[in-house]
Amino acid sequence: MIFDTSYIKELAEILSKEGLTEIVLEDGEQAISLRKEVKEVVAQPVAVPAAPVVSACQPTAPASEAPAKQECKAAGTPITSPMVGTFYSASAPDAAPFVEVGKTISKGDTVCIIEAMKLMNEIESEFSGKVTQICVKNGDPVEYGQVLMYVE
Repeated sequence: MIFDTSYIKELAEILSKEGLTEIVLEDGEQAISLRKEVKEVVAQPVAVPAAPVVSACQPTAPASEAPAKQECKAAGTPITSPMVGTFYSASAPDAAPFVEVGKTISKGDTVCIIEAMKLMNEIESEFSGKVTQICVKNGDPVEYGQVLMYVE
């Protein structure tokens, strides 16, 4: 069987439409291979917008000072961040927080959300107890291993 040109055109359309880079067909002793050239993408420099202008009405900290982290003294067993990301105390801005100081939680309860790479990761408690301290604020960036809260 000789491959028909209309059949080859149909395969080329499928290749293009489906985003494929290669189609290979074999029929007995005959074979046909269609390949689409893939051009390598070279990163281009991107203009970075200028820093926002701060009005005279807004107090600013000297550039040498890092934002002050909330003090958190060890009071029980820590629940730490399993990843780098952003801490969220609730499932939505208008929702109640998952936990509050003084609330009793059980093993497996969701205690917060850590957003990492646009994915919302529910963080569950590995033990039961009462929340004695929450060490980060809603929307704060967190590091891997950083204490999020303490439970007794």
